[in-house]
Amino acid sequence: MLFNSIQYLIFFPIVVALYFAIPHRYRWTLLLGASYYFYMAWKPEYVLLIIVSTLIDYFAGLQMGKTTDKSRRRKLLILSLISNLGLLFSFKYFNFFSDSLRAVLNQFNIFYEVPAFQVLLPVGISFYTFQTLSYSIDVYRGDKKPERHLGIFALYVAFFPQLVAGPIERSIRLLPQFYQPHQFNYQRVTNGLKLMLWGYFKKVVIADRLAIYVNQVYNHPADYQGWPLIIATCFFAFQIYCDFSGYSDIAIGSAQVMGFKLMDNFKQPYFSKSVAEFWRRWHISLSTWFRDYLYIPLGGNRVGKWHWYFNIFIVFLISGLWHGANWTFVVWGGLHGFYVLFALWTLNIRQHIGATLNLGKSPGVSKALQMLVTFNLVTFAWIFFRANSISDAFLIVQNLFNFSTPTQIDLDLGREYLIVAVLSIMFLIFVDALQSRIRIRQFISIKPVWVRWAVYYLVIFAILALGQFEAQDFIYFQF
Repeated sequence: MLFNSIQYLIFFPIVVALYFAIPHRYRWTLLLGASYYFYMAWKPEYVLLIIVSTLIDYFAGLQMGKTTDKSRRRKLLILSLISNLGLLFSFKYFNFFSDSLRAVLNQFNIFYEVPAFQVLLPVGISFYTFQTLSYSIDVYRGDKKPERHLGIFALYVAFFPQLVAGPIERSIRLLPQFYQPHQFNYQRVTNGLKLMLWGYFKKVVIADRLAIYVNQVYNHPADYQGWPLIIATCFFAFQIYCDFSGYSDIAIGSAQVMGFKLMDNFKQPYFSKSVAEFWRRWHISLSTWFRDYLYIPLGGNRVGKWHWYFNIFIVFLISGLWHGANWTFVVWGGLHGFYVLFALWTLNIRQHIGATLNLGKSPGVSKALQMLVTFNLVTFAWIFFRANSISDAFLIVQNLFNFSTPTQIDLDLGREYLIVAVLSIMFLIFVDALQSRIRIRQFISIKPVWVRWAVYYLVIFAILALGQFEAQDFIYFQF
């Protein structure tokens, strides 16, 4: 069930109405049933994977709570890791690694007869796998006591607002909220609805509109060069941001309506002054997951210099692979890892250049240059993220600045399309700039009634007038 579908616009009010109508002790049952129904709307049988992961980690957690023997606790953690990562590997990565191995062996005339695993990728498997794994690791570390209520734990794994594309919540943060009785609060509910409305605007007005241009170019990269490739790549930078942050806004807003607080997943990432800062602002629930459960256990920066560099690079490589079973994502992750390492290697040189140019006396100019460089680096890496194959990605890079042949920029979509697309991006940047200084929802809430409702109606009108209503999937559903 897509957030941007008629089904969800019917499903969500019904769940909310029932949630506040029934006693607190029955609400977990309602939410669990609604969450499983929400997921089964895609492919019913894949809910079994969620149930299997839930049962494995629930019982592993219980058993870890019953013993202080480190060896036994470690074995139970390994059981959880192997079971969950095994399911993830089988459904998402088996064919990728099998095909890669076949390509290598074919170079040596070695026949590889292992057949492909012909199944559809379960929606959101990477998200709920990481969420339930974080619980097992937290229990193993002693940061969280085992959850004894199976139903509540199952709800933690499958909570429908953030089930298929995050935010990836920690058990320490989300599980206790299911025990809290949430009363209907008008201010909280309206704040959640405002955030959902803004998420819908970003998805159907900006992301899905930009997708038309991006898809036409990136699905036929050999037909374009120069400006269409540059425009499509810049459009994709904003498409994926609005698509994913729009989903996060709808998810966080949906949970807030019912009284649950999910973590922020984005903080104006394109205003970052470095790639490292970008990752502190982009997909925060994933970047902090890798920090806490991979980077720090590897030793973080508390090791030798080259070991530290290795830790940084391997985390980015695995982060790229997490996004998809394709070498394009591995290269994308590797590029970001290289960006961060290159910034470390050239820190003294860049500081010397800044001092030579006396940029310290012009902090605004220095900040703008840093943001511009960071945006361009991130946008260049998006080429590999969006391209359908490695060969497509290198073809796009090769022709990106090839202006030898005149090309029609609007791709027969019309000048009006480009004007609306560019204006929507400019509006997004303006709102993000304001949001970095003030919390817009709170700012609007203190304005007179006529101002508040004028803003709400304007956004709704923009969605109805400019939105694309083909109910396109959210990009991160494929991960």
